[in-house]
Amino acid sequence: MTKNRSILITGANVGLGKEAARQLALINETEKIYLGCRNRQKAEEAKQDLESLTGRSIFEVIILDVSDMDSVRAAVKGIKYPIDALILNAGGQGGNDPLVITSTGMTNIAATNLLGHVVLVDEMIKAGKLNNEVLYVSSEGARGIKGIMKKPSLKTNSVPELISVLNGSFSEVKLDASEAYGYGYIKYIGTLWTSANARKYPEIKFISVSPGNTRGTAGYDNLPTMTKFLFKYVFAPIVMPLIGMIHGIKKGAARYIAALNNPNFKSGEFYGSKEGKVTGVMVEQGPIFPDLKNIAFQDNAYEALHSFIK
Repeated sequence: MTKNRSILITGANVGLGKEAARQLALINETEKIYLGCRNRQKAEEAKQDLESLTGRSIFEVIILDVSDMDSVRAAVKGIKYPIDALILNAGGQGGNDPLVITSTGMTNIAATNLLGHVVLVDEMIKAGKLNNEVLYVSSEGARGIKGIMKKPSLKTNSVPELISVLNGSFSEVKLDASEAYGYGYIKYIGTLWTSANARKYPEIKFISVSPGNTRGTAGYDNLPTMTKFLFKYVFAPIVMPLIGMIHGIKKGAARYIAALNNPNFKSGEFYGSKEGKVTGVMVEQGPIFPDLKNIAFQDNAYEALHSFIK
């Protein structure tokens, strides 16, 4: 496989995206890193910081809001040269109102995590601006975490059922804070979509990778106040590291770097922690949750997501 010398990272001004940009810049083969961000001021600040941290001037800001299809299309039009790899990192738990319906018809959490990434991949391929690889940032929540988050439980994984998850009408389970407002379900659909793309575009490598449970991200910000306080200031910094249930942002981002251009990571697969774990060695997730390997489910996810794109 051709080396990935130019990489576009969404959500690159903070957290895992910014740290991945820093680590990639320390690799001599990396020639260009595009920082895909929705806020120019924050993006420029991140760019200056990264240049200072790495001693390299290889960063370029691309204004891109992954919850806005027009913003993504405009960003792709503005890209002058083909890019080797995409890291679809932007996302989160959908802010204070994760289940509010956006103008796209999706919930805020679905639009934030999936919509723009689907459009970005489609438009980049259509424009002939994507060369080698796409890394979708998933989560162990997409296959469930024993004792923490139940695996996604769908009756049929049909197109209408997957659409119901994306538009917030799915009511088979209560998507409350304990399930991160359906975060696992959203990442499950994104992972299926990534695998469908691997078959649709065999000339491009598509993989899903979980950064693991990572300290220093915004993952707990939308929990109830007391729960958020306990997680951020007691469990995450003190308790969870002692039992191997969380790692630092450098290790989380390092998973992206380890997966990119790795011949041992196969196109169409999802890699994350071992069963029952959220940190440590990465393994293929299909054997843990076979639904992820179901071709029909993958194609249904692809169709469900594209039903929201106009």
